[in-house]
Amino acid sequence: MKPVRKTFSHSDIQLSYLEWNQGQTPLLLLHGLADHALVWSYLGEYLAEDYHIVAPDMRGHGESSKPKDNYSFATAITDLEALMDSLGWSATHVVAHSWSGKLAAIWATQNPQRLHSMVLVDPIFIWKMPSLLKITFPLLYQVLPFLKGMGPFTSYEAAEEQARQLNQYQGWSTLQQQVFQAGIELKPDGNWGSKFTTAARDGIFAEVMQVAGLTREIDIPTLFVQPEKGVNRMTWQLQPYKKFLKNLQICQAPGNHWCFLTQPEDFNRTIASFLTTQN
Repeated sequence: MKPVRKTFSHSDIQLSYLEWNQGQTPLLLLHGLADHALVWSYLGEYLAEDYHIVAPDMRGHGESSKPKDNYSFATAITDLEALMDSLGWSATHVVAHSWSGKLAAIWATQNPQRLHSMVLVDPIFIWKMPSLLKITFPLLYQVLPFLKGMGPFTSYEAAEEQARQLNQYQGWSTLQQQVFQAGIELKPDGNWGSKFTTAARDGIFAEVMQVAGLTREIDIPTLFVQPEKGVNRMTWQLQPYKKFLKNLQICQAPGNHWCFLTQPEDFNRTIASFLTTQN
């Protein structure tokens, strides 16, 4: 089943989202920094028969509005809850990747009644970051794999050449090509670049630095997906999750940080198995 793209108007923005509306059980898919909803296509199609699935482009990403500011976790949570309300969802299962894994943890801490369960796919930035690290942000913007595709690039061909070298596009499958093409655009100055904006990047990183992701115990059933080539490879990185998530399972998975794009078969089965136990 292919998704339908829809738009939800909320407050100062419009949220664009993909919807697989075949099953009944609510399932919200949250992409990582600089990505967009299309990255969940494999999982959405795999689970569509049993779940009512919505994958939004978060504000500042993809086809959603791109305000100049207001990229706090609180604002993102408000966006998601307003979207859920428009769908008639009182609560949902959540699959969250990378940066949105921290968002999901904060959401679960603040409003646990809205989440049936969480799947955290190789989450990052879970702690509050020391203020001194802010001076390293310009370097991070240049070296982090998920930001290297932002551009600017002098041509579409140059942008694609860079994309083919990034971990999320290993294999360059048809879907990976579609994800890349849907996330890039020709800018007014004639260069090519990501639809993910600099304002969103800077605002989200500032918020990541100031807000801790886990601050108290959470009882929501949670699956931590740990890719073999992901960013959470050390024991110490898992300690905050083990400390605060009291109903936690940890599952190793093949692939890298974007295992749902590079090793989708194994990933899909893992998510389906966990969600089945929650229903």
